[in-house]
Amino acid sequence: MSILLSLFGMIFAVFLIKYRERIGDFTGDAYWMRHVGGVYNVLIITGILIFFWSVATITGTQKIFFAPLFWIFGGMIGK
Repeated sequence: MSILLSLFGMIFAVFLIKYRERIGDFTGDAYWMRHVGGVYNVLIITGILIFFWSVATITGTQKIFFAPLFWIFGGMIGK
């Protein structure tokens, strides 16, 4: 089941990056997005994170992918 959801996540990430202009115009621009580079850059960053998270789920390397978060929060994520 996780492999199927990960494949859908990868497809969603590609569509999120490909159609970022349409999605960005639909969602609008928030003030905090301007500091990151605008709504289009937020969608690109989100798509890249979703894609790599999906790949990590398929390969079983989520702990390696989220290692910086484990270091910051003391390993409480995922327990």
